[in-house]
Amino acid sequence: MRASILTLLLIAAAGTASAGELYRWVDEDGKVHYTDQPPPPQARNSERKRLGDRPGDGPTSYAMQQAMKNFPITLYVVSECGESCKSAVAYLTRRGIPFTQKDGHQDAEGLKALTGGSMVVPVATVGATVLRGYEEGTWKATLDAAGYPSAPVGPPRAAAGKPATSNGAAPTTPAQPAQAAN
Repeated sequence: MRASILTLLLIAAAGTASAGELYRWVDEDGKVHYTDQPPPPQARNSERKRLGDRPGDGPTSYAMQQAMKNFPITLYVVSECGESCKSAVAYLTRRGIPFTQKDGHQDAEGLKALTGGSMVVPVATVGATVLRGYEEGTWKATLDAAGYPSAPVGPPRAAAGKPATSNGAAPTTPAQPAQAAN
């Protein structure tokens, strides 16, 4: 009887441990950290991702975990982008690759920094590599080189929600609208 209760408690604890949060943040020296604990107040560029809420939300393979750690993906789109942005989102989703999606209007400064001042979308970062516009062959080669699986392992993944900021403030809206790449 006691062993059965202990076993049930362990199973329940394992289930809640798998459904958690992952934090990505940058320290004052520019080093990127991934932890299951909230970042310190002085952390820059913090993002919170929920894992295990739905099937396929968490990393499913060692290769995926390593690719996510070494080459995290952020995709900048805008609502009026059209087919280019839709194709980029669909491609990442079809491959089962987790990514953080940002609105190019709300994070105009980040987008301009990646593109040298241009507001052309979609733009994706795969680690330090910047992909401007959507061309499936280029995206495939870059994601393959980063170690992402070429086919989904488990159910397709959805884009992550808006990342949390370190101070909880809402992103600002840019003065200029973004232009879509065709």
